[in-house]
Amino acid sequence: MRDHDGNSPWGSGSKARGPKAHSPRATDEGAPRPYPPREGTPRPYSPRHAPVRAAAPQEDAVPAHSARERRDAELRLYGMNAVQAVFARRPQALRKLYLSEARIPQLQPLLKWCVANRVGYRVVDDGDLQKLAASAHHEGVVAEVLREEPLPLSSWLRDLPAGPQCALWLDGVGNPHNFGAILRSAAHFGVSAMLLPKHATLSLSGAAARVAEGGAETLPMVRLGREDNSLAQLHAAGFQLAATVVRGGSDVFNITLPQRLIYVLGAEAVGMSPELAAACDLRVSIPGSGAVESLNVASATAVLLAQWASRNR
Repeated sequence: MRDHDGNSPWGSGSKARGPKAHSPRATDEGAPRPYPPREGTPRPYSPRHAPVRAAAPQEDAVPAHSARERRDAELRLYGMNAVQAVFARRPQALRKLYLSEARIPQLQPLLKWCVANRVGYRVVDDGDLQKLAASAHHEGVVAEVLREEPLPLSSWLRDLPAGPQCALWLDGVGNPHNFGAILRSAAHFGVSAMLLPKHATLSLSGAAARVAEGGAETLPMVRLGREDNSLAQLHAAGFQLAATVVRGGSDVFNITLPQRLIYVLGAEAVGMSPELAAACDLRVSIPGSGAVESLNVASATAVLLAQWASRNR
């Protein structure tokens, strides 16, 4: 494994010979600082410059409260599309990159950016990536990035363009794979935002971001305030809210959906709160054969969004 803290990603091609092979100059973290690169950009990959392998990366020793703060502020993403979506939209959020040797050719633009901006990265084995991601589905790359803070509802509404808009209000959805699939569908159909209740613990995870395949970077998360105030603000902005229910709602394929619409989605097991459902302007259901009770919440979201998009595009 090679550790690069903003220097050349390919090194000199020589083999590591232990701590004495490095300059005695120390970084702020106490680790030796590699010599600076001879050129400003990395050299093309060649088998001659195969990475030196080492043990899995270890977390720096920091006080417990600092570690908690860092975990809250940072997110460990994995998967090619998830990592490249962050790089494309907000590269300044990147804090550390880990990748397999096989991904070096595909990730050269990202690696060059890391060199130019002194963002450290390491070439590691597949087993190390699996430990870092806590998943076998890392696709050869893991990145530590700064989280993007949710927007207040008032800020989102202030900057929202006029005309047709659709957003999702998630009431109790918690499974990261469902959340990731919802994000992917939302990105595909051009949803304006994900609305999160004031006290909801739902937040983006590495697993959700991987399932979203880059979709997590395309739409804002919006933190709601008090429920009655949020409903009043949305209505004032011309939105109507549709409670999505398994049965008893209007057939979503046979009603006129409003141009400015908020679909309210509940948890798969218990649904949304009865109070919130009662406060919605309409109730919609997806008709089926009856062979199963209902669709998975992520699958239902894709159907609902496709129906709205077909009427408003």
